Amino acid sequence: MTLPTKEEARQLLELHVTDDYQRHHARMVATALEGYASLFQGDPQLWFVTGLLHDVDFEKHPGTHPGESLRWFKEWDYPEALIHAVEAHAYGYNGFSTLPRTKLAAALLATDELCGIIYAYRKLNPVRYGEMKVSSIKKKVKEPSFAAKVDRTTIYKGCEHLGVPLDEHIANVIKFLAPLD
Repeated sequence: MTLPTKEEARQLLELHVTDDYQRHHARMVATALEGYASLFQGDPQLWFVTGLLHDVDFEKHPGTHPGESLRWFKEWDYPEALIHAVEAHAYGYNGFSTLPRTKLAAALLATDELCGIIYAYRKLNPVRYGEMKVSSIKKKVKEPSFAAKVDRTTIYKGCEHLGVPLDEHIANVIKFLAPLD
């Protein structure tokens, strides 16, 4: 098995993702997962790379995402842990029904959509990631009209499989994103 370096993963992201928001989202998720790796004794490089590449095919293949990237990852002999996490993060979409079996997969499922809410919140409230309040983000998670395309059920399902309550998860992600300020 081959795990790309962070730099190789960044190059893949740049090659396949041209949208600035999607690139920023990938960095947010990667940074948050790397933070979670430290809490769950995971491999920080594996968790970061998984987060960085989790949506690498979304821009060009939204109707089958993450099917194309899963094929690439298998061809490139990427670790099964990465492949499983990317597949499980698509739970309920495009025919994917794999539930997370690992902390990495659960963290990705819980973090992906939460990062979308945090990004939208920041666009409306010019506050640094590390200065956000859990209560403010939780309120937006519970407000379906805010960032309406964000699937809150995956956040809740991810938290359940991760074994981390929503408030704690939000606090963790805020703390993990602080270096991006």
